[in-house]
Amino acid sequence: MTTDRSAPTAATPALSPPGELALGLAGGLDPPAAAAAPGESVDTGCVDGCCTVSAQTVVRDDGWHRAARHAVWLSWASLAWMTVEGAVGLLAGFRAGSTGLVGWALSSVVEGLASIIVIWRLTGSRTLSGTSERTAQRAVAVSFWLLAPYVAVQAAHDLLTGSHSTASRVGIALTVSSILVMPALGRAKHRLGARLGSVATAGEGTQNLLCAYLAAAVLAGLVANAALGAWWLDPLAGLAVAAVAVKEGRGAWRGEECC
Repeated sequence: MTTDRSAPTAATPALSPPGELALGLAGGLDPPAAAAAPGESVDTGCVDGCCTVSAQTVVRDDGWHRAARHAVWLSWASLAWMTVEGAVGLLAGFRAGSTGLVGWALSSVVEGLASIIVIWRLTGSRTLSGTSERTAQRAVAVSFWLLAPYVAVQAAHDLLTGSHSTASRVGIALTVSSILVMPALGRAKHRLGARLGSVATAGEGTQNLLCAYLAAAVLAGLVANAALGAWWLDPLAGLAVAAVAVKEGRGAWRGEECC
């Protein structure tokens, strides 16, 4: 008696993005990937194989592990900075009634979450796990999306009702400091993400760069409001924060950071 090899097998039910992410955090998607042997491909965690690179490009040698430790150190430094920046920014934003400043401060909270995700990704047995990379990549994407709803709704409300914010010297000083510090952090994490083949690390770097760009937009709104009374620039900056967060979240989920 022969077996019909053409018989269809039971299809694995598709998971929604939140369900897939939760299963990945629980370790239920697939076993951790072993270190690649010379000449083999390294699964960087990108979807559709768009970012699979040869081991000649990403080799998990001593240099790779040093880069991983460096990425973890930068994530810890970022987390400390974002904790202070987020707390001070939220206080100054609520006090001034500035939607743009509050939205930007909330983006600092989201960036801190991304730093925690990368630290989780690159410590312990997860360091060499392709599953952990995919899970971290998608968790970073979700962290982008956490930001958008509040900021968009509050900005639209302020535009429609003509709600004015007051000048905030603390907010101006804080956004200037972010413009000076965040680009260096973002570029360093992009380089490490390329070295490690890690979308999650590169995605955290993109959040740092985004923080600087948005800080510049919020700073323009704060200065224009203080000098010219152009109150409407502040909620417009908030809408820009929300729109860019959604776009970057989609890119991180699809694994486009390393393509």
